[in-house]
Amino acid sequence: MAFRDSFDAITEPDRAYPAPKFLRMARSRRSRTPVFIAIAVLLLLILGWKGSAKLSTRSSFPARHPFAANSLLPYTPANLHNDFESPLLAPPTKDDNTTAPMGLQKTNPSFHLLVPATESNSNLCKTLMSSFVLAYPPPTLINYGKKFDEESWDKGSHTGKIRGVYDYLSDKKKVADEDMVLIIDGYDVWFQLPPAIMIKRYHGLINEANDRLRRRYGTELKKTEGEGGATEMGPKYSQTVVFGADKLCWPNPQLDPACAAVPYSTLPKDVYGPLTDSDPAGFLNRPRFLNSGTVMGPVKDVRAIYEVAVEKVEKDHRGIMGDQFVFAEIFGEQEYQREMQRQSTQGAGGRWYEWLSNALGGSDSPLSANQTIKNMTVVPGRRYEFGIGLDYESKMFQTMTHSANDIEFITYNDSAVFPLILEKHPKLKASPFALPIDIQMAHGPLWYSSPGNHSLDPKDGLLLPHSDKLDDLPERLDWFEVPLATNLYSPSVPPLIHINGDKSPLTDWWPSMWYHPYGRALIRRYIRSTQTRKAAQAAAAGGQTWWDSRGGRGGIWTDNGVWMSWGEVCKKTEDEVFQDGKGRWGREEGSRKVTNFFGTVLIEDEDKDEES
Repeated sequence: MAFRDSFDAITEPDRAYPAPKFLRMARSRRSRTPVFIAIAVLLLLILGWKGSAKLSTRSSFPARHPFAANSLLPYTPANLHNDFESPLLAPPTKDDNTTAPMGLQKTNPSFHLLVPATESNSNLCKTLMSSFVLAYPPPTLINYGKKFDEESWDKGSHTGKIRGVYDYLSDKKKVADEDMVLIIDGYDVWFQLPPAIMIKRYHGLINEANDRLRRRYGTELKKTEGEGGATEMGPKYSQTVVFGADKLCWPNPQLDPACAAVPYSTLPKDVYGPLTDSDPAGFLNRPRFLNSGTVMGPVKDVRAIYEVAVEKVEKDHRGIMGDQFVFAEIFGEQEYQREMQRQSTQGAGGRWYEWLSNALGGSDSPLSANQTIKNMTVVPGRRYEFGIGLDYESKMFQTMTHSANDIEFITYNDSAVFPLILEKHPKLKASPFALPIDIQMAHGPLWYSSPGNHSLDPKDGLLLPHSDKLDDLPERLDWFEVPLATNLYSPSVPPLIHINGDKSPLTDWWPSMWYHPYGRALIRRYIRSTQTRKAAQAAAAGGQTWWDSRGGRGGIWTDNGVWMSWGEVCKKTEDEVFQDGKGRWGREEGSRKVTNFFGTVLIEDEDKDEES
């Protein structure tokens, strides 16, 4: 989809705006009496409306995720440091110091990072580098090396992406139902904050979303898992899976459920001023439409979504427009069914209140516009409830379609720039210049590339001995001292940035990422952290502390179980990724041939490499 660059400069003139229509009506003598009567009747009926929901029983609802013992509890900064893993091992070598114990069992849920990508380029390597230096699990590349040649606009790659992820999540040897999975697009996503913050925010967002769902849709009797057929009262709907949120609904038709039936954003209704949600170009819209490029949740629940997506693509042929179309449709159908069910169980008070809200233009139901929802045929017995919700406030994922004007890179100890930012963004309702507490409580930015191992001893690096020329890093760096991409209107400092839409930030913003000046040194230290006695000791306790029990720091896994080093995957991308002028990876201080444990050449002799 094309995006016009001229839209990026859209501004809103400063002028006085009239009061809302219903307030102007109330001030007139003719309308005053009916309004007062309506308010009085509302107060009398409100109790009946709240108690009008019916009870029902269901046996199927999204899984509760036991990622941590306190996974359903609110985030508390005091225990943030305790949630970080110990160093993980790369594929084992014959050295006793670097070999994991045989038969190691991981007893707590794993955290998986899946990245659909068929081939390598500098954009993929930027994504991988950002995950490495922040200690995310070693990424698994889905469909890597696979060729798609179908007769369609994308040659079938988007359909293949859905099938590839589903097949991986269905392999019980690779994942467990209670594991957590994060799936991201491979060529336009950068990590900014560490995984512990991402996971804590996920749980906080889920708790907030489920509280909203309980208030809106009420509770019901549910059958508990296990034997005995016991029931318990719980929320009618719950959320376990989080997708990113977009300002535009595309490529789905505007009257499809994906566009017309989805909830409104949780951001304030005037967050961008009086034209919020009324901007024809979409820049001043609150994000409320599903974006498929980022999704996180328990494996069991994410797999269920991908299962129906595969069915839509392979049986119903709904994948012609790509995976974005399919997942947005699944979300829209879920929300349409929820709203229709809610409206059908309302009492007289609830129906009257909704009529009044619609009349005054204040309804929070997306169906209040009385639009005809198209392409929604309810099939009896088909599942429509998948526990899907969106990250409306960019607490986890910052999608960039028409959102570049919402973002500023802020160094939080540089107060001199704050007035300039406020002048540039006159619509801001409040000052966004407080660094979030979860970031303040985290380890410093440089810690994650080598947690617990900062040795300068050349013996501690079998493949990459310490180099004064290549490994120069600040002794200490604080989050207050580095530029962080900040959504001023949420406000939020997101752990992940998804540069969908206009792709110019892939080039323009990369030098602004906090790790960019230290990229090569951080990757080198990240790889060295897998090669010490401390790493082997961490392996012994790895069943309780690892994100991912496979190991593999310093490289990626493919979905067929092949491990590849950074040098193998990101060969000849240094000029675009590091941008430091220090030359080819592994060649900075001369040419030498290096192979890994499996005999694969990591760094080729210079003459042979130049011929390839």
